[in-house]
Amino acid sequence: MSTVVIGIDPHKASHTAVAVDEHEHPLGQLRVRASAVQAEQLLDWARQWPQHSWAIENASGLGYLLAQQLAGAGEHVVDVQPKLAARVRLLATAASTKNDPNDARSVAIVALRSTGLPQVSSDDHAAVMKVWVRRRRHLSRTRTKLANQLHAVLCELVPGGFPRQISAPQAAVVLESLQPTTAAELARTELAHDILQDLRRVDSQLHEVGKRLAAIVLASRTSLTAIFGVGPVVAATVIAITGDVHRFPTADRFAAYAGTAPIEVSSGPHKVFRLSRRGNRQLNSAIHTAAVSQIRYRHSEGRAYYDRKIAEGKSPRMALRALKRRITNTVYNAMIADAGHRDQHTSQGAPDRRRTAPPAAEVKAGRRPPAGQRP
Repeated sequence: MSTVVIGIDPHKASHTAVAVDEHEHPLGQLRVRASAVQAEQLLDWARQWPQHSWAIENASGLGYLLAQQLAGAGEHVVDVQPKLAARVRLLATAASTKNDPNDARSVAIVALRSTGLPQVSSDDHAAVMKVWVRRRRHLSRTRTKLANQLHAVLCELVPGGFPRQISAPQAAVVLESLQPTTAAELARTELAHDILQDLRRVDSQLHEVGKRLAAIVLASRTSLTAIFGVGPVVAATVIAITGDVHRFPTADRFAAYAGTAPIEVSSGPHKVFRLSRRGNRQLNSAIHTAAVSQIRYRHSEGRAYYDRKIAEGKSPRMALRALKRRITNTVYNAMIADAGHRDQHTSQGAPDRRRTAPPAAEVKAGRRPPAGQRP
């Protein structure tokens, strides 16, 4: 019996499913409301095709909950990027009006034609990290907005303005020294006190989220934190965004996803490479943070590598990009090793005996030196 692929176009209020056979012919469609019984309704409808699989558009976004429900029920579910479904609609020879049934059918066709689509699995520690990494990112944006607002108000109260970098204790000292004389100055001072309270609240929330992330990273027993410059926040960001590292067969694929692999724009005999603007920018930012940390510490292997690139005639930006690619490879190798340890631990049921200190080869690759050798 041929396999049937069921494509789903998810929305906040409803989900549209279309089943197609191996020849891309539609076999049926169903629209269900987004409710507590959405997965049960879809599973009951899909039982008419014993051999079936699911393809959900944006299974990490709008389709996340439904994808997790189907995967938890033991179904085979793959994640289809919206741009892939859009290409199917664009290249369709028949009518390709954009509506929910056509979108769901395009998602199913992508699953039929494509190989290597990421399979949806049940949540693990990476999903927990993703929740708190997203929370921290939102709080950081809120803090930046509050700091800018406070900076603008203080510039209207303090002669000569105020330094760009501002913290809650600094602002409190400045506000205590002010003596408003007019109604406008009094209003601005009161506004500054209100913004300062909001800033302190967000700072406290950021501190608590940082503690949560540190505890989650420690419980995951990842070796990423052994890499110099990779703290709990950077490690959690990398793990949360990467998910299953096995979806990247090589370090080059992972570097392309992170945007740290240069893009070749050669023409004829001229070999030219330029900076990649592609890839996941959050992952790229996390690796950038690790690279800057290594450069700032003069006795790190990363700083030595950076200085060698400068001595070879590279510009500071080119040397930084080379270091980011080097760190990307180290991060990929560490995540592959962690995944192998987890798989071995699961299959054998033996205690996890991963090393507590990295070998010298990994230290040279940019990892943090063992405790006894740290300056």
